Amino acid sequence: MTPDTPLHGAPAPMTPWTRAQWAAHLAAVDPHGLGGVLVRAWAGPVRDLWLEELTLAAGGAPLAKVPSGVDDQRLLGGLDLTATLTAGRPVLQPGLLAQADGSLLVVVMAERLQSGLAARMAAVLDRGSVAVERDGLSAVHSACTGLVMLDEGQGDEERVPDALSERCGLWIGLDGLSVRDCVAGIDVVLSPLQARHRLRLVAPASAAQVEALCATAAMFGVESPRAALFAVRAARALCASAGRTTISDADIALAAAIVLAPRATCLPPPPQDPDTEEAPPPPPEASSDTDPDSQMQDAPLEDQVLDATRAALPQDLLAALSAGAVRTASPRDVQGAGARLKSLRRGRSIGTRCGRPANGHRLALVESLRAAAPWQALRAREVAAAGREGARIHIRPSDLQVRRHESRTSSTIIFCVDASGSAAFARLAEVKGAVELVLGQAYAARTQVALVAFRGTGAEVLVPPTRSLVRARRLLSGLPGGGPTPLVAGIEAAVALGLAEKTKGNTPLILLLSDGRGNVARDGTPGRAQAAADLKDTAARTARSGVAMVLVDTARWPGQETQALAASMGARYVPLPFADGAAMGALAGSLTADAATARVPA
Repeated sequence: MTPDTPLHGAPAPMTPWTRAQWAAHLAAVDPHGLGGVLVRAWAGPVRDLWLEELTLAAGGAPLAKVPSGVDDQRLLGGLDLTATLTAGRPVLQPGLLAQADGSLLVVVMAERLQSGLAARMAAVLDRGSVAVERDGLSAVHSACTGLVMLDEGQGDEERVPDALSERCGLWIGLDGLSVRDCVAGIDVVLSPLQARHRLRLVAPASAAQVEALCATAAMFGVESPRAALFAVRAARALCASAGRTTISDADIALAAAIVLAPRATCLPPPPQDPDTEEAPPPPPEASSDTDPDSQMQDAPLEDQVLDATRAALPQDLLAALSAGAVRTASPRDVQGAGARLKSLRRGRSIGTRCGRPANGHRLALVESLRAAAPWQALRAREVAAAGREGARIHIRPSDLQVRRHESRTSSTIIFCVDASGSAAFARLAEVKGAVELVLGQAYAARTQVALVAFRGTGAEVLVPPTRSLVRARRLLSGLPGGGPTPLVAGIEAAVALGLAEKTKGNTPLILLLSDGRGNVARDGTPGRAQAAADLKDTAARTARSGVAMVLVDTARWPGQETQALAASMGARYVPLPFADGAAMGALAGSLTADAATARVPA
């Protein structure tokens, strides 16, 4: 499909690789106007091929890259330590955003950017310049650059901050593509560099064309007003690539397919029944020299844009939107990363702070020298005035910087299962399926699984925290069932295991599967009255423990007593009378985020 292709009737679907090629071309034509490209894909040969096409489109020179642990000094600009120490005066160094002025900047692992840093990058994109005011220096550098955000996040927990993803006009996804799919090409008249020079000659889009794009965005549930603006800029870039100066309707339709289709969250309403509409007035009689085929092709511009956008939707997305499924921002659904913890020596670097290298803190030598550099001339004069012999570099305790690190803990899902009663065998069979489903995601998501079963007069830890699927299956195979219901013992055993995991630095989440009706007291004696009193005391202590818990009510008819028990324990209540392995696996995966964000009281 080219910019000059008429888009009347039912356009052919746009393949993901074709859209990716158009994104690379348009980003090279107008990097700052389109903001850049959001690429959702794992590292692999397909992404490498696309990056090669982007590099060639941008002129062939290697694109600068931003590492995931970049700090403000390197990204926005600051003191050039080497030049400062050589010259004996402060020398300012532009950051990566200013150095990539007029071109593209690749952000590796963009889903790991801190929200504060992402907000500052978004402000630079909006202004097209970066102001540096630090270390006694002040300067403003041009930063009309576009960002290529490489998103390798897992689920909604790890994704590119909204402040940056909304400012990327082009969204593409390469997951599911193979190298054999990367063969289609696009036809353009001018190269990206030639089209960039011609871009300033392109006339603005007409009011009707802008209205058609805005109406199409609204029909497909695209809420961001930037999307229609990016579509207009993409149409101008397509027009310049075709060697023209006037934006055609075909440019508008193709721009909508490239920019709006990946952002779609719903399908437009179906057309109304012609029988219910008023009959339109009869058209005027056509002259004898009028081509009837051209009359059939004169469809309204809004219909052309709507058809082109619908044709560009991926088939799986089209089916999901038709079924009313909720579309998330990331293509992956693996959950399980634990909470973020500040660390002295381990984990990802998140910058520095003032401090002394003691009690496990590590000295940041370069940052300490950079903090001391602006004061060298003043300190040298102070030393000379005092008549003391001065050193070449004057370092004071206030200049010392120590490194800051952040690590992610491991999540531990503790299944606490009621193995009593006549329905125990069926219930345990479903829990086995849930444990195996969660274990299948354990390696990638750093999640451990444990199993506590209670029956008879007590509870037992059948599967200690593990990621070994083989070991869990072996221990689950001989799981017994039947007898009374020692609910108190089961809750206490699960909470004790959760507290033990917290002492190891892990983030526990207890999934209690029970109908909430215990008949065994804490000491193992039968009796519902004493069991209810012990359960009330245990629920209060569980709430104070700070361990995140979910009570899954497996009773055939969920009652208010079990819901009240969940409230007294500070647990989330989920009625699931007909629990199966798939439902329990989906529930465990969706609730792992609760363990990662659980706030533990002091």
